[in-house]
Amino acid sequence: MTDLRQSQIFRTSKLEEADGPGLNPTSNPTMGDIIAARFSRRNFLKGSMASAAIAATVSPVAILAADQARAAGGASVFDFPEVEAGVDADHHVADGYDADVLLRWGDKLFPDAPDFDPANQSQAAQERQFGYNNDFVGFIPLDGATDRGLLVVNHEYTNEHLMFPGIVTVADGKISVADATQERVDIEMAAHGGTIVEIRKIDGKWQPVLDAPLNRRITATTEMRLSGPVAGHDRVKTLDDPQGTTVLGTINNCAGGVTPWGTYIMAEENIHGYFQGELPDGHREAGNYKRMGIPAGDYQWGRFHRRFDVAQEPNEPNRFGWVVEVDVHDPGSVPKKRTALGRFKHEGAESVVARDGRVVFYLGDDERFDYVYKFVTAGRFDPDNRAANMDLLDEGTLYVARFDEDGAMEWLPLVHGQGPLTAENGFETQADVLIETRRAADLMGATPMDRPEDIQPNPETGRAYVMLTNNTKRDKADAANPRANNAFGHIIEILEDGQDFTATTGRWEILLQCGDPAVAEVGATFSTETTRNGWFGMPDNAAIDADGRLWVSTDGNSPSDTGRTDGLWAVDTEGAARGTSRLFYRVPVGAELCGPCPSPDMTTMFVAIQHPGDGGDDWEGHGRPSYYEDLSTRWPDFSEDMPVRPAVVAITRQGGGRIG
Repeated sequence: MTDLRQSQIFRTSKLEEADGPGLNPTSNPTMGDIIAARFSRRNFLKGSMASAAIAATVSPVAILAADQARAAGGASVFDFPEVEAGVDADHHVADGYDADVLLRWGDKLFPDAPDFDPANQSQAAQERQFGYNNDFVGFIPLDGATDRGLLVVNHEYTNEHLMFPGIVTVADGKISVADATQERVDIEMAAHGGTIVEIRKIDGKWQPVLDAPLNRRITATTEMRLSGPVAGHDRVKTLDDPQGTTVLGTINNCAGGVTPWGTYIMAEENIHGYFQGELPDGHREAGNYKRMGIPAGDYQWGRFHRRFDVAQEPNEPNRFGWVVEVDVHDPGSVPKKRTALGRFKHEGAESVVARDGRVVFYLGDDERFDYVYKFVTAGRFDPDNRAANMDLLDEGTLYVARFDEDGAMEWLPLVHGQGPLTAENGFETQADVLIETRRAADLMGATPMDRPEDIQPNPETGRAYVMLTNNTKRDKADAANPRANNAFGHIIEILEDGQDFTATTGRWEILLQCGDPAVAEVGATFSTETTRNGWFGMPDNAAIDADGRLWVSTDGNSPSDTGRTDGLWAVDTEGAARGTSRLFYRVPVGAELCGPCPSPDMTTMFVAIQHPGDGGDDWEGHGRPSYYEDLSTRWPDFSEDMPVRPAVVAITRQGGGRIG
């Protein structure tokens, strides 16, 4: 077995740190326990991957159907020349396609914005420029046009060592960053949040429209409102906001969504790292914050802004960890934190209109051993009255998922007064249930999962696809998934009863167990039609395109772990080709692939390249730590006077036509 394959089984410490601390204190049966009970096979590690591993994780009926379909000559719904997997300093797309950089960190968003000057950054400049570490990408057409619309982009977090010159020292092969300054912190806060910018296709290429009236930057200091059951509650009141209704900013916006009525959803994920200090002795939020990992102190914002110091503002963390809704058609509107959807580490909030008109949002809590949720609005979507939809997210029912051994599942309502969610357990009102969503889900007996990230509903089939990135802290081997030291993650397919997204029961199945199929011990379950370039690990974001096809992006592939960078894979979910994956686009060294966002007419795939150059010590092309002055790549400019820059890329077919 090669060193590379060894590393695919025993993950590096970098990945172990990246998949979260794991804060679930319950003994609820985990998804691994449930899958093992459902699909236990003693010969899992015997024989070839193609027979033993697939048989251990996919139902016999599904295997028989797939074998029969292949015999009948079934084919993939995707058709493009596959990219060769690997690692280098540039990005690569399938032959016959162009991958054009549309927006980079620091690019102007308004006519009066300053040009990007990395050696002379400022808060004022960054507030008028494209932010850092773009994650979620959404496209909202304007006036029904296919060549004009609003691009909405989350800016999740900042990498100081890649952003700022002169702050890194290197010793014994490790970098250290100088203590923060007020100026640097304020630039970072301006680089967080989101961007709303009009783009137009001119001569077949997308371009930002700098003088468009709807362009907007949202940052960590933008005024926002709390709405829904938590608004005005004592647990969200602070010295600066004694009413408990006004919050400054949004942080760590990972994935997100676009609602059926055309608003922009920003999901607040890893908020714990922004807070420091110690709560006063005996403070009621101690258990709540422990369950969320607060304070982690990864950032030094609390040194200069007291609201990020829990010793000075003990309620401030309760004002983050929500889903934020932005009215993109009113650049002066105040974004709203929709508290009815619960507070946890939100990866995203993708939605679908159910048959009865109610809207269902699927929500992942991106932490090892945390949960899958969905929210069903009380009101119904009115396609002819946008104004009537604008507060749909303030009323509805939040559910958490329990997955059973027999393949059944149930959505458990998180409603005050039901089951254990009572005053005896510390829940005086529904606001308490929502502020402590994780603890409420613990008590309801939800199934702990392996880092639930994006969840994509397919409106045509009644199915939803759950990206489970990995869990390197699992210590019990299963016959199937997740594995002990589950480094590569998996994808679960949910089928709601009656193909009704509002249903409270359904079935579940494993679509894919990820990793290298050539290493039997990994136990990957890609179709045997998947090539050596087509397999992937660590599924993260996903998209369902207009043809109902699944696209999956990844976070965590690296030279030492998988011998490849992250990228975008096309995955078949139906028929003979089910479980077949092929590589469409890959990113530069150190980056992860976020987004992805197919345009409604399927002529463009927008993707976000996040933290390029954040790594390279395990790549033979660099072989040492990467930082501002000594980068493993200078993508996308490849200029000595420019640092590496996160960017959104627009992928189009040469000569026009549909993607994939």
